[in-house]
Amino acid sequence: MATVNACLAHRAAKPAVFVVAALPLCWLVFAAFADRLGANPAEALVRATGDWTLRMLCVVLAVTPLRTMAGWPALARLRRMLGLWTFAYAALHLLAYSWFDMGFDVGDIAKDIAKRPFILVGFTALVLLLALAATSFNRVIKAMGAKRWQALHRAVYLVAALALLHFFWMRAGKNNFTEVAVYALIIAILLGWRLRRFINKNKV
Repeated sequence: MATVNACLAHRAAKPAVFVVAALPLCWLVFAAFADRLGANPAEALVRATGDWTLRMLCVVLAVTPLRTMAGWPALARLRRMLGLWTFAYAALHLLAYSWFDMGFDVGDIAKDIAKRPFILVGFTALVLLLALAATSFNRVIKAMGAKRWQALHRAVYLVAALALLHFFWMRAGKNNFTEVAVYALIIAILLGWRLRRFINKNKV
């Protein structure tokens, strides 16, 4: 355990995690130019960026449980970078949808968001992620104060719920719930761990 924590604390850990988090994006760019995204490349890009947003969100939510249970305090120093990558994939998901599905027509995008609940839910999650990303820097944390910053960043739990609901509604149209169940189980375990910890801390 100490060896793992020492590796996480090493100065090379952040660059290594950055590269690993960037690999899916690099693959998607390569696949797009190499025509390896299948018969519908646009749909593949929209779906893949959404999938990686949800995966990165699960990774972010796993940081605190792993740090606490495995005894890896150095893992905390990677959380901000992982959170920013989560926002980056979410922003790319919106970009892909806006470009390939809507042709960057702002009016049509606004109408689509208002008309289709699953897009409204996803857009709301992205707005919350934007707020978390914008306030993740040390200068902003100091300006806000620790308590207000922590209260705001608890919105990540709401983001997880909204992202899962967005994913569920998207898959519901094709009656494909296998992946939804997997992500739901992972998020339920991670949020359940936090709930149990909160209850134990507040026991009289």
